[in-house]
Amino acid sequence: MEKGYEAFLLGDPYFYDRPGGPFAVDVSYAAAERPLPQGWDTTAFGDWLAFHPPASVGRCRPLQGWKIHVSATLHNAEKAASTVWTYCTERAIAFKFVPRPHLWRLRNGKYAARDGSGKFATLYPADEPQLHTVLTELGSLLEGEPGPYILTDLRWGDGPLYVRYGAFAPRYCLDERGVRVPAVENPEGTLVPDRRAPSFQLPAWVELPTFLQPALAARNAVTTAGVPYRVDQALHYSNGGGVYTATDTRTGDKVVLKEARPHAGLAADGADAVARLERERNALQRLTGLGVAPGFRDWLVVGDHRFLVMDFLPGTPLNECLSRRYPLYGQAPAPADVAGYTAWAMDIHQRVERAVQAVHSRGLVFHDLHLFNIMVADDKSVRLLDFEAAGEAARPGRQTVASPAFAAPPDRRGTAVDHYALACLRLALFMPMTSLLAIDRTKAVGLARAITEVFPVPQEWLAEAVAEIARPAVKASAAGLLPAQPVQHDPGTTVSPADWPLSRHSMIQALLASATPQRRDRLFPGDIAQFSDGGALSLAYGAAGVLYVLNEVGAPRHEAGEQWLLEHTAAPQPATRLGLYDGLSGVAYVLDRLGYQDRALELIDHLLHAPWEQLGTDLHGGLPGIVLVLCHFARNTGNSTLERLALKGVDILADRLPQHEPPHHRRTGLMRGLTGTALAALHVHEHTGDTSLLDLARRALAFDLDRCVSTDHGLHVDEGRRTMPYLGDGSAGIGMVIDDYLVHREDDDLLQSRTGILTAARSTYYAQPGLCQGRAGLLHYLARTPGNERLQADITAHAHRMHWYALSYQGHLAFPGHQMMRLSMDLATGTAGVLLALDSALGNRLSTLPFLPPPPAHGSAPGNTTGTQATNHLLYSPATNRR
Repeated sequence: MEKGYEAFLLGDPYFYDRPGGPFAVDVSYAAAERPLPQGWDTTAFGDWLAFHPPASVGRCRPLQGWKIHVSATLHNAEKAASTVWTYCTERAIAFKFVPRPHLWRLRNGKYAARDGSGKFATLYPADEPQLHTVLTELGSLLEGEPGPYILTDLRWGDGPLYVRYGAFAPRYCLDERGVRVPAVENPEGTLVPDRRAPSFQLPAWVELPTFLQPALAARNAVTTAGVPYRVDQALHYSNGGGVYTATDTRTGDKVVLKEARPHAGLAADGADAVARLERERNALQRLTGLGVAPGFRDWLVVGDHRFLVMDFLPGTPLNECLSRRYPLYGQAPAPADVAGYTAWAMDIHQRVERAVQAVHSRGLVFHDLHLFNIMVADDKSVRLLDFEAAGEAARPGRQTVASPAFAAPPDRRGTAVDHYALACLRLALFMPMTSLLAIDRTKAVGLARAITEVFPVPQEWLAEAVAEIARPAVKASAAGLLPAQPVQHDPGTTVSPADWPLSRHSMIQALLASATPQRRDRLFPGDIAQFSDGGALSLAYGAAGVLYVLNEVGAPRHEAGEQWLLEHTAAPQPATRLGLYDGLSGVAYVLDRLGYQDRALELIDHLLHAPWEQLGTDLHGGLPGIVLVLCHFARNTGNSTLERLALKGVDILADRLPQHEPPHHRRTGLMRGLTGTALAALHVHEHTGDTSLLDLARRALAFDLDRCVSTDHGLHVDEGRRTMPYLGDGSAGIGMVIDDYLVHREDDDLLQSRTGILTAARSTYYAQPGLCQGRAGLLHYLARTPGNERLQADITAHAHRMHWYALSYQGHLAFPGHQMMRLSMDLATGTAGVLLALDSALGNRLSTLPFLPPPPAHGSAPGNTTGTQATNHLLYSPATNRR
């Protein structure tokens, strides 16, 4: 699970929602409800409640400086909030704290962001003398109170106060990857990244105050010197600590060190990382001699951190074994490969089952079985890893730590938790999509059917798993669960995605049924990014994207939704982003398409009064999207100023194009890479006829293609730890712009790259359904590819296999979002994007993403900017938006 998603699982059982949503327990700390002194006001944002003194009383707060963080535990947070509230309101010091216990638990959970761990409250002193005073006085008031160590800060004495230099006000800049990040201002007046890595970092121009030098010395004094283990490599970090390979300097043996930080990395039962590591130590000692777990070696205390030392187990985690062996990554897997994998997977499951039974024989429940916690040796023997959630079988309890794809329902206790995970493992070894069960356990039926479409797995073997997962939600015989002839959809869904146009109607109804115009924070449920600055409005994740798709596929107008978008763009919030997919320029484009040109132009005016030239070089939120939108409005309004600014934008992009190879860590692809620059250059070329822009587009494409690698399954973007074929960050998005480029110029090298990308877009299995990072994007790419009749079999296969992910929302066809733990209705990750892709493949329209209409066949009009390609772009003007 990617960090950040856990907090949004608790707000709603069907959709990602902000913590404190309608299904969350809404209890506040008493200090959050206190009446404020006259002139004070509050602002709620994210998981914070901020308090602002009146300007006439409080000292002027700078934009950056030394700030104080207060750490706390679940048990003393109420006291900390009360103490901070009283101290700051009496002295007119601005402050904020986490106002609710469940928000504080999430902020300090095992998979919470390490840079925010322990930060319960923040105070903003006006200067260094006040900083020293507050540390001294508030430190005395909170002396002796425990709390997690704040990794980004220096600790003041032995108490819960910590300090770091950083931003007080929200200001942003681009980091070396081109990503928008919080910023501070250097002495030259330039905004630079406000580094928030989980270590203390002081900007080069800032001098550490004398009274903080003992704190730095105390931090540096804590080392592993004297410990008889040399750390060789960090394997993994979580909020609770790290996992490292090391060498026992006495024997030379390779071992594993597992670290636990006190009061940090909380589980669902409130246990911190130290309590869980003690559980693991005790479990390993009880399992000695069974050969199913690492052997216990040692227990260390360094500073206030604990370290468990255990045997290093040679082998490969099961998730990596699956990835290396899985036969469905290619277009047409050989029957022998599929049969061989099936035999291997069933054998591995049997071995894991025996290992779990051995754990039960010692009176323990594993409680956290999943693909990453199983080590497979070369001889196929298996060992179980990570026993920090282990419990007593004699005292059955609920899971407190679990992978969402294997998490048991609340009614399972004790060994039943492991039996549920083993059932999930049967399905996950063939369709690694059991995170869908977090939304609807009856989806186990559909996953089993999908497996039998491809793998020669005995139906009875799968039916046992389905019955275990679905009880008591589904009661049926094995024969009833898995009919001899696979069906196209599951019990919860009413129509197959490939059953067009019935599926079109069903998805439209799902989108409309999910709308919440009564809410102010979002209209359609989507990815967690909709809760960022302006995300609920945006094309990628918000209202604009869904309304764009409804318009694009010819659905009836959603008047309530359009009015919601108009109301929420009347006065954009200052922090709202500006880009095509993440901000106001994309919203303006959609409003124009819907016929609201006056409001659209108001947003463009707002954009032009912001520092839009300083945006990055990505299409998602950067300058290429701005250029495209300005060019669109210049063409449709005849406004020469907008045309001039569009040309200025493309000049800036040309200046920013690297002269040599860009940094390897820079992101790649249509949405985040330099392919966006290529797309913007092509559009401006079509508008002006300037052939130098074709040169610019070609150079930009070359940089992104240099980050691609040829695999057995086609040309992918190489991200280091994985390769990606997808439309957003992978090779398919590059392929779309290559298709557009080849309309204007012949290029044998690009044609060769295109062949590899087409191969990558025709595999059997993709992990997610979404448009930007899933199967729908590859379907859309193939559907808009010139000469796609040659790809019709692949298009048909993709459309059919969309049922692997399909779920029901109020009886209508819907799809899960990113991470597949909740439904999503947005364009980038959810149902709207799937609808757009299926409409482009199965419908009679030209449904497509903005500025990416289907190009004509390559070579039909090379170099001709007034022919078919230009005509296709004009089809997407507001005058014809209801075609």
